[in-house]
Amino acid sequence: MQLKKDDKVKVIVGKDKGKVGKVLKVNRKKSRLLVENINIVKRHTKPNAQNRQGGILESEAPIHWSNVMLMCNKCIEPVRVKKKTLDDGKTVRICRKCSEIIDV
Repeated sequence: MQLKKDDKVKVIVGKDKGKVGKVLKVNRKKSRLLVENINIVKRHTKPNAQNRQGGILESEAPIHWSNVMLMCNKCIEPVRVKKKTLDDGKTVRICRKCSEIIDV
């Protein structure tokens, strides 16, 4: 998986197809991402100590990493990524379309 926290991704399949969001959390063990405002689910909760009112809460649910693509800042579209090692030994991600370095 070549996605990191704070990456900008576009959903390519599912109910949120075409939406763009920022990666909030990465779970590499389960191959899932938590993306801002993507895969919103409603959870019905009873009143408790933290939530005195109870009711219906909306939150993001994890989405599989294969359902999103990384957005390139220069191309401004979803792209595939390759890795390259620079002269100083640092490994960076590179856009396959425009060969721009994605890592900042």
